[in-house]
Amino acid sequence: MSHLLHHPFGTHGKVHEITPASAGWRYVGFSLYRLRAGENVREATGDREVILVMVEGKARLTGAGTDWGELGARMNVFEKTPPHCLYLPNGSDWSAEATTDCTLAVCSAPGVGGHAARRIGPEGITLTQRGEGANTRHINNIAMENEDYCDSLLVTEVFTPAGNWSSYPSHRHDEDDFPRITYLEETYYHRLNPAGGFGIQRVYTDDRLLDETMAVHDHDVVCVPRGHHPCGAPHGFEMYYLNVMAGPLRKWRFVAAPPVEHLM
Repeated sequence: MSHLLHHPFGTHGKVHEITPASAGWRYVGFSLYRLRAGENVREATGDREVILVMVEGKARLTGAGTDWGELGARMNVFEKTPPHCLYLPNGSDWSAEATTDCTLAVCSAPGVGGHAARRIGPEGITLTQRGEGANTRHINNIAMENEDYCDSLLVTEVFTPAGNWSSYPSHRHDEDDFPRITYLEETYYHRLNPAGGFGIQRVYTDDRLLDETMAVHDHDVVCVPRGHHPCGAPHGFEMYYLNVMAGPLRKWRFVAAPPVEHLM
């Protein structure tokens, strides 16, 4: 199995925990909880900022000294409705009590205390189309560059119809050379509909010193430390992924792979 592909630990509790140390990089962290109604989780952000994303289900969230109430609305991620999220700066404590069975993503990156805790969405998040033809996909931007909610984090959701490509034309963001390109590490948390299906993700560099092609299944995570990283959804299987990116500059600038540059 590729060292970039992470299967969930199980089906209950904390099923993913990717840290900069475990991934061999410097910025992005990602963990995932699958909770049953009535269960509780409690963590501290430490020196990292966090965006909690209610992928599915509902939970009562507290954080940074505030009771944020019950967050969450969609019970299945493929409803495609806007997510309920919570931003917490570094130096915060947070807790979640599942009020239904739920899936909670914890997206993290270095924080400098530049932003206050706040709810993100569902207001202000609109599902938008990107691409055309077999490259069509639909985006819920949670905290991208235009949203000044965060110190480091860039977070978005992508829904790829069956038979289509996504994160395509192939592109990379692995050099710190703004404004041409920025260095951003990235994780992909994948979901498939129907859940027993699969998708494809490739991660490769132009010189092919890194060249991995992976079958991704429901709840898998792929780490992208460098290189191009397109995804494909086979006919009959819809793909969702939650992207987390971070690097030394909170800007998303990328360079296309030379063979597909004309498609940009």
